[in-house]
Amino acid sequence: MGRGRAKAKQTKVARQLKYANHNMDLERLRQDLAVGDDPVRDDETDVPGDGAGQA
Repeated sequence: MGRGRAKAKQTKVARQLKYANHNMDLERLRQDLAVGDDPVRDDETDVPGDGAGQA
């Protein structure tokens, strides 16, 4: 058996995502991606059991 139906569904979804008119709030995105807010990066968080701070 082929995967024709599954591939057709994936193609349909991909086209919808590519060509749909997404009403994005670009100002909000710009604020979220702003540089200089000094957010905590994932690799700087203290995760229990990761060996950080143990002598």
